[in-house]
Amino acid sequence: MKKVVTASLAAVAVGFGALTIAVPSNAATEPQQISGQIIVKFRDNGAALGLLRQNGLSAGAGIGSTGAHLIKVPAGKESQLIESLSRNPAVEYAEPDQVVTAATDDPYFGRQYALQNLGQSFTNTGDTQTIAKGTDDADVDAVEAWSTTTGKGITVAIVDTGVAIDHEDISQKVVARENFSDSKIVNPEDYDKYGHGTHVAGIVAAAHNSTGVAGVCPDCSILDAKVLNDSGSGSSSAIANGINWAVENGAKVINMSLGQRVSSRVLETAVNNAWNKGVVLVAAAGNAGTQAKIYPGAYPNVISVAATDNNDKKASFSTYGKWVDVAAPGVDVYSTFPNHPFALGTQGGRSMGYDIASGTSMASPVVAGVAALVWSTPAGTANNLVREKVQLTADAKVFGTGTYWKYGRVNACRAVGGDCDQP
Repeated sequence: MKKVVTASLAAVAVGFGALTIAVPSNAATEPQQISGQIIVKFRDNGAALGLLRQNGLSAGAGIGSTGAHLIKVPAGKESQLIESLSRNPAVEYAEPDQVVTAATDDPYFGRQYALQNLGQSFTNTGDTQTIAKGTDDADVDAVEAWSTTTGKGITVAIVDTGVAIDHEDISQKVVARENFSDSKIVNPEDYDKYGHGTHVAGIVAAAHNSTGVAGVCPDCSILDAKVLNDSGSGSSSAIANGINWAVENGAKVINMSLGQRVSSRVLETAVNNAWNKGVVLVAAAGNAGTQAKIYPGAYPNVISVAATDNNDKKASFSTYGKWVDVAAPGVDVYSTFPNHPFALGTQGGRSMGYDIASGTSMASPVVAGVAALVWSTPAGTANNLVREKVQLTADAKVFGTGTYWKYGRVNACRAVGGDCDQP
């Protein structure tokens, strides 16, 4: 293993890579839009083609199950055409396509304080750097939960930058993949050249197999919806398509460690459609360190997740507020990274194979893993009941509950009805 890096870099635009990764902070930049395309939903599909032709446009592809279409437009004319189309009674809405960015016998299991925190610290092999584990009970009691269930038979969709195809600890858990990003996949190692999705997937479902690390839901399967490109960015329409694909392919939980600062009707429709189909949706709250809402996390049908540290305190970078539902460990979370060079490694000095990352992007998959565990218990009969279990069994004693987040820091053991050591 190479050196474990703890330096905090700038948070991804919507808190994602929430890694505190080298991307502009969401607190300082204006919302960005995808150039050359807009999203339009027509009230009268019969009049759609004629209306588009009047504006010099052609019909576009449908966006998942939202009823909206992605329309190609001349670059620089997006706002003008949105305004023009919005005035027409045949149009329900027209909007920009927003930029979305990315927030126990296994050898390294001892470094995973999020799953089991015994109050120690560890020194990285071949290096003198020590990473403190903390002295409080800052973990989610995943090991205790495994006495009840390990999530067998439950599928979690990772809507992100993709999951590496050649990683010994997570790749075999992927049962289907689809690329909705603008990245071209030429070689297998191109599938996650950013690294974010592989790290998130490992937090959810890395195999408990005497190799590397273990996921919160070690017997879960993964659906890999690649919606973010090699730079960790994507679009509202791509996210909506990824959500729809995940639902069609049997996801019980969808994790979205990504977000945008402006609400999108097409994205909210995709979220609501997934919820109405019985799926639990989980998303990172963001890394701005403010109370500003991030979407899709702020939508009512999504569990929004803030980040805590190894002392069970709110992470300094974490977005917070009464609109945030729960918290989970998101500082120095140890998980899988691609075995080939990847952008987050180049930008932040992270190692290939396994390393730490911080952000609400790391906290969100912890909660997604807990939700997946609940699905595999007798309580897992409906998405509203699973969500209720995750939220109402959270540790409310954690400082900030009721202010930084509504319910507390999640507790996997309590959520699955296990025999828990902790109160």
